[in-house]
Amino acid sequence: MGKLSGYKYREIVKGIKLFGFEFYRQAAGSHEIWYNYSTHKFTTIPNHSGDMPEGTLKAILKQAGINSEDFINKSR
Repeated sequence: MGKLSGYKYREIVKGIKLFGFEFYRQAAGSHEIWYNYSTHKFTTIPNHSGDMPEGTLKAILKQAGINSEDFINKSR
């Protein structure tokens, strides 16, 4: 298990809010679009129960332009 494993939806949302992201709109199914008005970046977050797969969280952070180490340090 890597450093990004074990995060739940609520923890991820709490973390990206610290980087300036806000809920933008509901997407298909259980997915949500989040937007950062200062960086003009979007990211899609699936709202699923249980732990988020590490690869999914990496993709979310990549879309958002957030370094994974910064995310870990700021969110936990």
